[in-house]
Amino acid sequence: MEVIGISGYFLATSAYLVFILLLLAARNKTLTGGLVLLAALLVFASSLSAALQPKQGFSLLIIMAIETFKLAVWSLLIICTQANIKSINDFVTHPKIKQYLKVWVGLSLLCWLAVFFVNDGVSYLFLLFLLLNLWLLVLLEQLYRNAEVKVKWAIWSLIMALGVSTVFDFIVFAQAAMVNQLDFSYWYARGYIVAVGMPLILISTRRIKDWSVDVFVSRDVVFYSSMLMISGLYLLLLAFAGYVINYFGGSWGNIISIAFLILGGSVLAALLATERLRKEVKVFITKHFFANKYDYRVEWLKSIEQLEINESDNYHQTATDIICSSLNIHQGALIKKKPSGQFQLLYQENFSLEQADLSFLSAVDDFCVQHGWIIDIRELARVDESYPGLFVDVKFCSQKNIDIIIPIFMNKTIYGFFLLAMPSKQELLNWEDRDLLFSISKQLSNYLSLNEANERLAESKQFDAFNRMSAFLVHDLKNIQAQLGLINSNAKRHRDNPEFIDDVFETIESATARLEKVLTQLRNKQVAESSSKEVNIAALITEVVKQRNVQLPSIKMEVSVEDNIAIDAETFSSVLNHLLQNAQEATNDNGWVTIVAKVESDNLLIKISDNGCGMSEQFIANRLFKPFDTTKGNAGMGIGVYEAKQFIEGLGGIMQVTSRENEGSEFNITIPCDYSA
Repeated sequence: MEVIGISGYFLATSAYLVFILLLLAARNKTLTGGLVLLAALLVFASSLSAALQPKQGFSLLIIMAIETFKLAVWSLLIICTQANIKSINDFVTHPKIKQYLKVWVGLSLLCWLAVFFVNDGVSYLFLLFLLLNLWLLVLLEQLYRNAEVKVKWAIWSLIMALGVSTVFDFIVFAQAAMVNQLDFSYWYARGYIVAVGMPLILISTRRIKDWSVDVFVSRDVVFYSSMLMISGLYLLLLAFAGYVINYFGGSWGNIISIAFLILGGSVLAALLATERLRKEVKVFITKHFFANKYDYRVEWLKSIEQLEINESDNYHQTATDIICSSLNIHQGALIKKKPSGQFQLLYQENFSLEQADLSFLSAVDDFCVQHGWIIDIRELARVDESYPGLFVDVKFCSQKNIDIIIPIFMNKTIYGFFLLAMPSKQELLNWEDRDLLFSISKQLSNYLSLNEANERLAESKQFDAFNRMSAFLVHDLKNIQAQLGLINSNAKRHRDNPEFIDDVFETIESATARLEKVLTQLRNKQVAESSSKEVNIAALITEVVKQRNVQLPSIKMEVSVEDNIAIDAETFSSVLNHLLQNAQEATNDNGWVTIVAKVESDNLLIKISDNGCGMSEQFIANRLFKPFDTTKGNAGMGIGVYEAKQFIEGLGGIMQVTSRENEGSEFNITIPCDYSA
């Protein structure tokens, strides 16, 4: 056994010698880097001493002294890693470091003095190692439990190595404390435990950047650390009791102490598994170790998660569920204040409120406007002058199970109220409950405001789409009215002209077809899709010019397109008609307007020119193609040129405009065409 033990310690010595050389080669000059190197040197010295001690015969106290400093350095390293301590000044002044060093120095001095001046003082040394190992275990648990996921990946190997070694040492010294001497079968196995842990520690030294980890100490961390501490202290008590039993039990001492330890361990396991004990410990920690009743980070994240995962389309229900879940209740209602001063029931869960029941909120509204308080009806009933100036029918609220009234503020005005029913045994709200409810109600007010804004936006978009459709339809009707108006204005002069009569019937037929199209669009609540067919472009342009030449100036045309082209004839005719009309209206009666059409490189090219008033570059850039922007006052809709541009670009074409004020304008249209003879 001795040879095996010495071999284990020599293995650990060799492993840490390599580790020390690697650390020296890395030249890490940070505080934590120095602590790692110091800890490695102490482990090396302890392992070497333990390997030489059986043959050299020197006292085990030398090894124990090195172990005392080793545990302190590992613990200080973990504290520095937790608290992100990077400099000597921070190390010296940090309260956690001061606290540890004070306790460590005090306990170490007392126990080591007892070794030299008290009979059987070595037992105190065993107790010292039990406490220091337990403290290191708690520090390791706190570091790992509350580290982020990516940090856990970096430190898990360090936690594993130190954790296993510390737990093993705890067992060794617990057994030694019971029987007042070391069990060398355990002692010789320590070398192998230490040696196996070195590669794991090496991995963490490579992964942890600057050996600093930002951690947040939550209630859960304190709870689990406290349970670990309680377990350790309980085991210490069992060890002490086992020692006493063994001391006074004579030949039966060993058997009784073992049975006692088994029984005590079973009791500890049962207690730790008891939910009531766990809850009582958690409540004790919350009351005495934390300033706040709630972990606001957890509560805030919980409410955000509820907003994200909620599948209900009713956002009023979602808001009510969230405010109820903050207090673990299942009765709530959401009331909205109308501009008229009335109150509207938006949603209720496990309530039976009617619209007529909400009139009492008028007094509550006035009170909350002045004070902004959350109202606990139970407190109002029990405590005089708890809400000075508030007059509410407490009996009515009690009948309706209304216990809590939470005002919802939006832009410093009251949006409405949450009404909550509390369990019968629930205590009155304290200031922390109110702060939590206020913070959540503020978050939910933004949530409600955002959803209502989305509803208004969706409604506005629907009206906008309808208005756009109406504008296009009115534009079509205006063109039809213009055609019929031309017939009426020329009827007296040409009523006896057979050609005029033929044109009249043709125009009426065209107007009828277009009116039918408009009615179809109105029935379907959308603009009808265009349809392309083979069209004789020359004949179409000639017909449009003929219609426009009933007014001055007359339009001259030059058309050299002989082939049919696939295009929506009706829309294309309307586009040309509008552009030519604009050109005529911009030009005086003595001016000129021309239209030129030809085909080049499989593109239909159309140029409409005039010598009218022209347009500025700023007008062309900012207003010409902007829908619903017109210079004709009530006579125009402002969508003619916009519609023309959209139609041409929808065909893959281009519309270009050049103009100079008081000189005229030129519209150049290029349309790719797939034509047939």
